[in-house]
Amino acid sequence: MESRDIREILQSVSTGNLSVEDALLKIKEAPYEDLGFAKPDFHRGVRQGAAEVIYGAGKTPEQVLKITNSLREHGQKTVLITRMKDEAADLLKKNIPDFTYDELSHVGIAGELPLKDGKGKIVVATGGTSDIPVAEEAAKTAEVYGNEVVRLYDVGVAGLHRLLDHMDEIMSARVIIAIAGMEGALASVIGGLADCPVIAVPTSVGYGAAFGGISALLSMLNSCASGVSVVNIDNGFGAGYMASMINHL
Repeated sequence: MESRDIREILQSVSTGNLSVEDALLKIKEAPYEDLGFAKPDFHRGVRQGAAEVIYGAGKTPEQVLKITNSLREHGQKTVLITRMKDEAADLLKKNIPDFTYDELSHVGIAGELPLKDGKGKIVVATGGTSDIPVAEEAAKTAEVYGNEVVRLYDVGVAGLHRLLDHMDEIMSARVIIAIAGMEGALASVIGGLADCPVIAVPTSVGYGAAFGGISALLSMLNSCASGVSVVNIDNGFGAGYMASMINHL
């Protein structure tokens, strides 16, 4: 159940289409279900404004399916699953008609995307093509939470003119997610151009001295551009979620 569902219940009571007793019963439904291996949180949307997401890594295909069904049976219209295994995606495709899966980002979505009710646009920019899997995790997360997303891929500092050709998108964004590996310079460059918050995502892309993304992480943390914040290495989901929160303020 999400906050918008509570609002609909209260509106139904005010118009006389729903009794107080029935409304109370709907709101008092158990906040979670104990599946033994997991406890899906049905009131996450009420508390935080965004429904629970399934982290697919480490879960069996059967566990992912059962959690997804549990959330949907309790009113969650759209379920986002990150870091899915292909086997789990195959199982959900067979059992959930409106399930879609992106093999590149390993993101699965059960249900339709909601209406775009964010205040503005979220720009997702990558340094290179190799960063796109993380970028798509961020972009799809933002879309699941009702945001319009503009993708600017392969606009890194090795060819700065590619980024400068998109100044209209950069300057009109409400939030920008800058995703890069190697030395992670893209976040600082965008931070020096944009007048909105920039969320930097270091990726594990790069040769040995990139240390699996640590070099990009430290570069982004030490950015001299104001207004740049940083999430964990390869954490596209965290960036997309935070960007959505900012875009709905």
